[in-house]
Amino acid sequence: MSLMDPIDVPGDDGIEPGKRLIRVGDDRGLSLFERLGYRLHRTAWRTPLHRLRLRGRMPLRLLCVPKDPVAGDKSAGAALLSGTVRHGGTELAVAELDFTTLGRPADFDQYLHSFAWLRDLAAAATRERGAKIAEALTARWIAAHGETVSEPAWRADLWGRRILFWTAYAPYILSSRDPVYRSSVLYTLARGARHLDRGADKVAPGLGRIVAWCGVIAAALVVQGGPARLRSGEAGLARALALAMSDDGGLVSRAPIEQLALVETLSQLRAVYIASRREVPELLAEALAAALGALLSVVLGDDELSSWQGGNMANRRRVLAAVAASGIDSRALRQARGWGYQRLHARQSVLVFDAAPPPPPRALSGGCASTLAFELSDGPNRLIVNCGGVGEAIGAIPSELVFALRTTAAHSTLTLGDRNSTAIHPDGSLGKGVAEVEMSRDDTAGILRVEASHDGYVRRYGLVHERRLTLSPDGRSVVGEDRLIAAERRRKAGLVPFTVRFHLAPNVEVTPTADGQGAILRLRGTNVWQFRCRGGQLSVEDSLWIDGEARPHGTLQLAVSGETPPDGMTISWELKRAG
Repeated sequence: MSLMDPIDVPGDDGIEPGKRLIRVGDDRGLSLFERLGYRLHRTAWRTPLHRLRLRGRMPLRLLCVPKDPVAGDKSAGAALLSGTVRHGGTELAVAELDFTTLGRPADFDQYLHSFAWLRDLAAAATRERGAKIAEALTARWIAAHGETVSEPAWRADLWGRRILFWTAYAPYILSSRDPVYRSSVLYTLARGARHLDRGADKVAPGLGRIVAWCGVIAAALVVQGGPARLRSGEAGLARALALAMSDDGGLVSRAPIEQLALVETLSQLRAVYIASRREVPELLAEALAAALGALLSVVLGDDELSSWQGGNMANRRRVLAAVAASGIDSRALRQARGWGYQRLHARQSVLVFDAAPPPPPRALSGGCASTLAFELSDGPNRLIVNCGGVGEAIGAIPSELVFALRTTAAHSTLTLGDRNSTAIHPDGSLGKGVAEVEMSRDDTAGILRVEASHDGYVRRYGLVHERRLTLSPDGRSVVGEDRLIAAERRRKAGLVPFTVRFHLAPNVEVTPTADGQGAILRLRGTNVWQFRCRGGQLSVEDSLWIDGEARPHGTLQLAVSGETPPDGMTISWELKRAG
């Protein structure tokens, strides 16, 4: 299966020529009042009052068993059957698994506590074969956390995921004939649902809050709670989606790896409605379709994600599984405003362009100064990339490298004065920089053109960075132009050094031309591309790229360097496929 054919179905994509202004809000992250509120809420978990709130009737059985539409990782499931939990580069023997242990990688703990491993186990084993290990681990989790409300086990987003997985894989965890064990599972489910009733809106706005409310709805339709909980859950989900998603379907975090998880979660919730024989709400159907379109817009020719906002290419199997799970024949969103990624697709060439400010701190911690960077693929081969990021595998690479990967220099765009277009403070927060991006696009006559400019260097250097990209109808040529334009009343004296970087995928071999203005780029075993530039001196330098397993690989980059006068200048370049 390939995503290249169905995602660009011909039709009106709503693309109109003319400039659009994209502004970043003045959001500086959660306020002190909000942080205190969330902390007090978590502290209240340990009080007798909260324990009283968790009391209530225990369901005798589940009302239905939804089918998880997302296919699991068979290799991870096989490892689990053989006695090893494997996820995101971390491995742990099942015999040594202690759900109370702290200090493991955050993504591995989330995998354990959310019970997402049930999906992988089911991909590798029948119920008869998988139930023994699934029930043993479920009993172990309940013994550790069933009665004790604490973090991270009782975090609301993890309870949302846990309810979705426990109900979908009930045949794996509720096949036991032991009435005490079965009652403990149903009792814990009911307590978790009541915990979510009061805690879903206490999750910080974003994907986590959406997942929590999905858990409330799943509990209402599958566990207990009836119409009252369902109405509350649907209203809560509507609020969460409105806060977390842009009008074009992309998350405000602008993180493709989170967008992938959003599509998976909404697809799971859709399956819950279908299993309960209820009509899928229009709100959910529309949100899933829009989220899928935004996700597809950042998929390159290898059917994997392009690398933005601390993420990496992820896993092709997972991307394809999420698209299939949605049940929607959608196409990629080519022009986005809130999501911010412009997609240019001609024949076998796909280009993804970041034409928006970084996400606000409230939406994403660890945002990147990547404005006006791009990635390019030739069929299933990546050519121009960003350095990537750790993605969900928090802790897999050193924090100093994580910080470096967020910089403008780690992305395929222009840096001025060796500064980031948006400041990254030592504590990891984003500072001043890109506040406005002006963008225009023209797809007439089959030639795809996009132009965008940002004000990230105006404050310090008095210069606006404008980038123009044109992809030919046959996909064989990308013509680019980076202009530095003096801002009104902001002109400053002195020459300022600049570098335009083109990070190359690890499979690209480079041969510089003798005149220092070009290079031959060979995609191993496939096509050859020619690079030419004017307005600066070309050099080939070392670079780094992070793969879908958060592993670093040494690679190369093309760097066009020089100095710009106070009134600005133009650097032009072209990538052209040879032969």
